[in-house]
Amino acid sequence: MDYKPYSLEWHRKRYLKEALDKYLDDYVATDVIFEDITSILSERSERAFAEYSKINELESKLHSI
Repeated sequence: MDYKPYSLEWHRKRYLKEALDKYLDDYVATDVIFEDITSILSERSERAFAEYSKINELESKLHSI
């Protein structure tokens, strides 16, 4: 996708492209790139679930009052 120059979307795509270019320029194996991406997503998912669990617990306590 092409985004309006200097928009938030444009910057996000640029940062992602630069990161991927760095992996490719350094001749990193595709398995390593894949593992790094899945690791980042997994860590993000775990943090989101922990936050959800904390909020859910708080809501339960508030409803029991």
